[in-house]
Amino acid sequence: MPDKIFYPAAAVVAILLIAVSFVWPQGQGTISPAPFGHAIELPDYFRMVRERNIRQAHEAQRKADDAKRQAAAQASTSSASAAINH
Repeated sequence: MPDKIFYPAAAVVAILLIAVSFVWPQGQGTISPAPFGHAIELPDYFRMVRERNIRQAHEAQRKADDAKRQAAAQASTSSASAAINH
């Protein structure tokens, strides 16, 4: 086979193999990166930790809101009782 045919054909084959390697699933069950594979999902442990942190943040916010409402109600009750006493 003449060199003028072999080397360009080998280059085309090499480029095609490199292109295939980008879309071929990677070993050990890992998915190909963004443009070629699917979106990467978090493992269950990390999802559980993230959801727990969100839940704790919401609970802390709810407790702070309840404390504000209770303080406002107590202040209005004490000011109303002070007005009655005078």
